[in-house]
Amino acid sequence: MDATIKKQLEKTACKVRMGVIEGVYNAKSGHPGGSLSISDVLTYLYFAKLNVDPKNPKWADRDRFVLSKGHCAPALYAVLAERGFFDKSELKKLRHIGAMLQGHPDMKGTPGVDMSTGSLGQGISAAAGMALGGKLSSASYKVYTILGDGEIEEGQVWEAAMFSAHNKLDNLVAIVDNNGLQIDGKITDVCSPMPITDKFEAFGWHVITMNAHDFDDIERAFDEAEKINSKPVAIVMTSVKGKGVSFMENQVGWHGTAPNAEQYAQAMDELNKTLESLED
Repeated sequence: MDATIKKQLEKTACKVRMGVIEGVYNAKSGHPGGSLSISDVLTYLYFAKLNVDPKNPKWADRDRFVLSKGHCAPALYAVLAERGFFDKSELKKLRHIGAMLQGHPDMKGTPGVDMSTGSLGQGISAAAGMALGGKLSSASYKVYTILGDGEIEEGQVWEAAMFSAHNKLDNLVAIVDNNGLQIDGKITDVCSPMPITDKFEAFGWHVITMNAHDFDDIERAFDEAEKINSKPVAIVMTSVKGKGVSFMENQVGWHGTAPNAEQYAQAMDELNKTLESLED
């Protein structure tokens, strides 16, 4: 990846993380851990990959994105705001009564949201339907979806996986956020979905692994995905829950806990320092 482009993506991802913290702090609730772990890949998608137009969010030929792990909406909202779909001031109103940004994505009320999600396992099913619709209408758009590694313990995920391979949905890319933690603890202690790569391969998908926090590796993975025909693609990315905020990293307690004022200040200070270091 070009060094200038990489640095710009890193800066944007840092701003997205700041948006996540801003949102959950002002909401006094939400899910920072899993939002921070997907901030880099969301930044890559919306600033380097997806064919979208913030001025025309319902453009028929746009690429589609479905956040199957809908509780991580703070990251989606932050990247949509950075991309210009709506004003960043909305982030401070997250989960407030009458505000645009709900706790989970709402396709009817939020520009840039292609599917309402929240009930785990359903997002990938909707994405598969979108992809099939594209095939039937000979449309050129692609569909991308992000799932949690805890989410793939849901049986509906594997019904959608079987359906997608059966219908040769090579316009569908599913990204699994393998940060190793879910609300009740380690995924391997709760109901292990491992080995994730082998499972998707067994269901007929082309599988790619990637480092969720390395833009060179992210680009490599998505470039490979572009070359696959007649199969859906699963990108299993190794990530760090809470990435970018030292005291949140790899801590399951930050799955669904908002920072207090002191923690907010520390998190924003760390992210501001990261951003400053990228300005050099």
